[in-house]
This record gives sequence, C-alpha cells and structure tokens, in this order.
Amino acid sequence: MIIVFIAFVILLFLGLPVGFSVFFSGLLYFFQHPEIPLTTVPQLPVTQVQNVTLLAVPLFIFAGNLMNASGITEKLIQLAMALTGHMNGGLAQVSVVLSTLMGGVSGSANADAAMEARVLGPDMLKQGYPKGFTGCVLAFTALITATIPPGVGLITYGTVGNVSIGKLFAAGIFVGTLMMVIMMVMVAVASKRYGLKPALEKRASAREILHLLKECIWAVIFPLILLIGIRMGLFTSTEVGSFACVYAIFVGVFIYKKLTARVLFETMKHSIIDIGSIMFMMSMSGVFGYGIPIDKLPQKFTTAVMGFTTNPLIVMALIVLLLVIAGMFMEGSVIILLTTPILLPMVQNFGIDPVVFGMILCTVVTMGNMTPPVGMAMYTVCGILDIRLDDYIKACLPWIALVLLEAAILTLFPNAVMFIPNLMYGR
Repeated sequence: MIIVFIAFVILLFLGLPVGFSVFFSGLLYFFQHPEIPLTTVPQLPVTQVQNVTLLAVPLFIFAGNLMNASGITEKLIQLAMALTGHMNGGLAQVSVVLSTLMGGVSGSANADAAMEARVLGPDMLKQGYPKGFTGCVLAFTALITATIPPGVGLITYGTVGNVSIGKLFAAGIFVGTLMMVIMMVMVAVASKRYGLKPALEKRASAREILHLLKECIWAVIFPLILLIGIRMGLFTSTEVGSFACVYAIFVGVFIYKKLTARVLFETMKHSIIDIGSIMFMMSMSGVFGYGIPIDKLPQKFTTAVMGFTTNPLIVMALIVLLLVIAGMFMEGSVIILLTTPILLPMVQNFGIDPVVFGMILCTVVTMGNMTPPVGMAMYTVCGILDIRLDDYIKACLPWIALVLLEAAILTLFPNAVMFIPNLMYGR
C-alpha cells in the first residue's frame, strides 16, 4: 500500500483529477498481487456506492440547492443582519451568523463561501475592510455551514466508519455553535484592531427580529426536524434525505413561491454536476481502499503509533497535523473516504469516541478548502473579490490557529461534544 500512496501523491502533483488519481494509484495494488483476479477491479467502483446509506449524499446536495433556489437565503441574510449588524465589524459578524444559519440549508462550505463573497464581499471592501481579512472571514466562516447538520462530510464519515449519522448530526449542533462563538470573538478582536464600524446605525428591535425569524422559520427549524425525525424513527438517515428534498420543494413552491419549473430545472442541472463529481470520487475510492484491510494497515498503523506514544492527546495532535497537511492538497471527501478505515480503529483503541473523532476529522479536512495551495473556497473568494493570494495567505494564519483551537477543545472536552447525542440517544 505504500507504493499506492506514493503513486497517488505523484499523480496529484502531475495535475491528474483526484478521482482518476485515486483509481490509477489503487490499480497498482492489483499488479503487485497477481493472485487477485483483475475482474475484481471493475466491480469495486460499483459495489462501493451500492450502500443504501450513501443515497443520503446526493439527496442532501439536491435539497441544499433547492433551499438556496427557493429564496430562503435572502431571508437568512436579513435575519443575520438584524442580529449582528449593529456590532463593530458588523458585516463580518453577519458572515459568521449567516454561515451558521446556512448550515441547515446548504451543507456545502464552497457554496456558502461563494454566495457570501458575492453578497457581502463588495460592501465589506467598500467599508474599508482589509482585503486579506475580508477573504478569510468569508472563506473560513463557511466551515460552520459544513458542520451544522446536514453536512455531507458527516454522512460520508458515518457511512464509511459505520458510525451513527444521527449522533453525528446531533454533535454537529454543539460543534457548529462553538465555532460560531469562537469566530465572533475573533471578528470582535480584529474589528478593534482595524477600526471596523457597524453595518447598522442602531440595533434592530425585538419586533423586527421576531418578524424576520418568522419568515426564516422554515430554514431555522430544518436541522431540528431532521434530528427529531431520525431519533423518533420516522425515517432513516437515507430516507431523511428524500424528506429534505420534498421539504425544500414544498417551501420553495408554496411558502416563498420562487421555485418555478425553470428554476427547478436549473437547480437539477447544477445538482447533477455536484453529485456526479462527489459520487465519482467515492466510487473510485473502492479500488484504492481494497488493499487496506488485506494488508492490515490499521493494525500496523496502530502498532507504530503505540511504539511512539500511548498518550491519546499526543495521538490526536499527530492525527490533526496529518489531516491539516492532507487537507492542503486533497479534497475533503476523498480524505474522509481514504483515512477513516485506517484512523478510526486506531483512535478507538486509544479510547476516543468515534463521534468526537468524526467531528474533528470533518472539521479539519474541510479547512483544506480554505488553505493554500489548492483550497477551492480560497480561490473562489479571492477570484470573486479580486484579492491577491499573498494578502489572503498572510491573513489566514490566525484563522487556521482558530480551527486548531476548536479541534483541541473538542479533544479535551469530549463530554461537551457528546452531550446532545447522549441526551437524544443515551450513552
């Protein structure tokens, strides 16, 4: 498997698309072991995506795009502005809260970063926000969107690692809220440093906030409906994806009345592209990961780490460092697919809860979208707002430290992460 991993890295650096890099490097394992029939190779991509639970991935992607197309995003922007626009650095605080609200709508960090860059970015620059800081705010706050349920990364991890998706969704409420609080503190400190002014002259009244909350209630309660529905057994983690699509169409057609036949058709086209790219990488990972259990890679990795240390905190620190580096060069979904079968058995041997580990894993690898050299959200935001990459990179170091601080808190206080899951599902 070492040759397979080396070949994968080389193919990535040569510029081959990730899905093909995964497939061709994984193919080398079969040439190393001629006793394995090559007829296995074409079967693996098919069997990899024949997991019923994985149906939730395309369904939630489609549901997120439907919710965006229904006009609910505009209402959420107004609500976020009413809640935080009066604070120093008002537009930056709006970005943090908006990403939190968008978690139950989008679930995609890249989509959230692109939307906020177009909506909030120009006004932030007009008000004198430093370009690098502006880019980092809009990119890194999108991490919250990917953490609040229903995050696609959480579904992928739960499926591959056989971890309760319901518990992961429940843990995401705390983790996403904690990230929101930490980032709001970060923005408040930066606002004093840069002298950033509020976006609103006065605080919105309670009546205005309640009115906007009433208009946004269909989006705000969506994550809670998912959690309650899964916990009460109304639907499985796969069926809840179907429910999400029906719910989004209902809201778009009958509540906001913006989801016309033309908009629905356009949304389906964009969703097919998003779903196709993700599912292709998932299917190719079947070839790549075939040799992992055969070579007993998790056991060997665990033995090697235990020879170095038996301290769970040091183990988690090493894993987080590994994930940060991997996230800088690889797409988050691929990292989750490739590393979960190796790392999850090891951390369980060290007494780390799989739900806690999943939240840390998904948070850290998703940060790769915001970091150089290949961060998609980074390039998207900088491209939209014409921000120089060197300005962005200089400003992103405190934000990386912020995400690592979050990972440290989750590691040190696992009971806080598990409070809501334990409350809903029992210990």
